[in-house]
Amino acid sequence: MDHKELKQFPSDFLWGSASAAYQVEGAWDEDGKGVSVWDNYVRIPGKTFKDTNGDVAVDHYHRYKEDVKLMAEQGLKAYRFSVAWTRIFPNGRGEVNQKGLQFYVDLVDELIAHNIEPVLTLYHWDIPQALQDEYGGWESRKIIADFNNYAKTLFETFRGKVKYWVSLNEQNIFTAHGWLMGIHPPDKKEPKLFYEVNHIANLVNATVINTFHEMKMDGKIGPSFAYSPQYALDSNPKNILAAENAEDALSHFWMDVYLYGEYPIAIFNRLKEQGIAPTFEEGDAELLKSAKPDFLGINYYQSNTVAWNPLENGVGMGEMNTTGKKGTSGESGEPGLYKRVVNPHVERTNWDWEIDPTGIRVAMRRITSRYRVPILITENGLGEYDKVEDGKIHDDYRIDYLSKHVSAIREAISDGATVLGYCTWSYTDLLSWLNGYQKRYGFVYVDQDETMQGSLKRIPKDSYYWYKDVIEKNGSEN
Repeated sequence: MDHKELKQFPSDFLWGSASAAYQVEGAWDEDGKGVSVWDNYVRIPGKTFKDTNGDVAVDHYHRYKEDVKLMAEQGLKAYRFSVAWTRIFPNGRGEVNQKGLQFYVDLVDELIAHNIEPVLTLYHWDIPQALQDEYGGWESRKIIADFNNYAKTLFETFRGKVKYWVSLNEQNIFTAHGWLMGIHPPDKKEPKLFYEVNHIANLVNATVINTFHEMKMDGKIGPSFAYSPQYALDSNPKNILAAENAEDALSHFWMDVYLYGEYPIAIFNRLKEQGIAPTFEEGDAELLKSAKPDFLGINYYQSNTVAWNPLENGVGMGEMNTTGKKGTSGESGEPGLYKRVVNPHVERTNWDWEIDPTGIRVAMRRITSRYRVPILITENGLGEYDKVEDGKIHDDYRIDYLSKHVSAIREAISDGATVLGYCTWSYTDLLSWLNGYQKRYGFVYVDQDETMQGSLKRIPKDSYYWYKDVIEKNGSEN
């Protein structure tokens, strides 16, 4: 819909940016930190682009004061970061590693001293290797108690300081990549196990949200979901049905559980027919329905366009583009449900991600109408090649991308969505998991090349100053 006049962003809108522990901190074995599954996975040849790792990352662990100073000078209102479970409990449980905990206490205090709201993510994929070895990590219900103990430790530590909490980051991604596609640890391709793992993660999420509320924490908590709204290629009824299938299988399968405590009917029925539906034990259904998130975090990067995919000889799982060579991603889909196709109406990045600012408005509209829950945009950004020219980085392409998404968010607010804030991905350049260091997202350039060589010097990009202006004007003249 068009509006004669758009609503303003709320006066307390959280203009922020984001990161994740493994991708920025480094110091992978310092001050008593334990080993995570990612510390080991990156050491398997060929698993990441040019075998890059996060041993040093961008050294945020030692340079956090410098990074926070840059945030303050930019006028940032919020900074979303994750805690490395292995810094708090090196083996997943037991005695608290005080040195590891102190790093986050110091970081939070530094943020608060500069009037930056901390947004703390409990889990951004780096489970302790000790728990993976002991009972299979997310494959066992034992993780529910261990994760809850870890979360309670952080709740108690930061009571009154941290008001915004993300329980699990992109559960749909870390479960699918780890147990369905076999491109993240623990590197498995077992559909039945994938659905069991995902169900256990839902139980963990629900337990932690209930614990947060039972402890009467002063703040809000919710999961962060990687949402790509699904479009039908055209009005062919088969393609419309494919889009419905994809939205159910790739989005509602998580968001319905978060907000309703139930899996979508059609997809769950299909899983039962295939014999791969997750196991419900006594109390599971009640637990899932009892946990009410205070907001839904959304990580939005792209929309997806789909077409019908026949059960016989249909397209299956394709190859991801992790090299940055445009056009190298393969067709992918699930036979009998959908297949992803190229949208002729949008451009793509060098990593074949569709650039669709309108999609974030579509996403927020769908969430608002279906779930009636406040939204916090926890990630949105453009991964691209950046070049230093005369000591500066002219990333007009990133400014264009972000500017159009900010405008779309304002339109969604005018449509009626309740949006708490907007955290870009990412604040500094960082290790992009499988894509290494050549894929840059940050407002702040970090001098480190794709082979992990460089001074780690921080250089604000043109987008840094653009966002500074957006924040000063509260988005009114974006």
